[in-house]
Amino acid sequence: MKVVWFIALVMVAIATLLFLAGQLGILKGTPPTDLGVKDGRLKPPARTPNSVNSQAGLYPDHPQAQYAAIAPLAYQGDAKAAMAKLVDVVQSLPGTVIVSQSDGYVYAQSTTKLLRFTDDVEFWLDTSNQVIQVRSASRIGRKDFGVNRQRIEVIRAQLNAS
Repeated sequence: MKVVWFIALVMVAIATLLFLAGQLGILKGTPPTDLGVKDGRLKPPARTPNSVNSQAGLYPDHPQAQYAAIAPLAYQGDAKAAMAKLVDVVQSLPGTVIVSQSDGYVYAQSTTKLLRFTDDVEFWLDTSNQVIQVRSASRIGRKDFGVNRQRIEVIRAQLNAS
């Protein structure tokens, strides 16, 4: 019985420390300095299973190319209107702020409410293919438990809803 109480006490202590670390910003991570579009490409997927990238196929030998693969966001009609709609959708996501944007590129950061983990999310208007390329990646941690994929799919659904 004492062992069970000890294990429970240790688990509560770990959970409390993890929560405090998140609230103090320790789990936020450092913003990457190499984001953006270079030679028509977003940054490659992360080396661990914690990102998605619609251009993962451009990196066939990458160890996470298959895990990271996600379809780009399709749009019809005016590209500027599609990007404006994307900005509206991204701004409506809880914990998400747009850090920078230009005519064909949007960079946002999405932070979880409880532990304050921050993910970097990029969108690039690929007019030659009439899609918006996407990349969403966790800054820290080995796995993302599907959070980045889910975020992009929520955005896709909201863009297609109207």
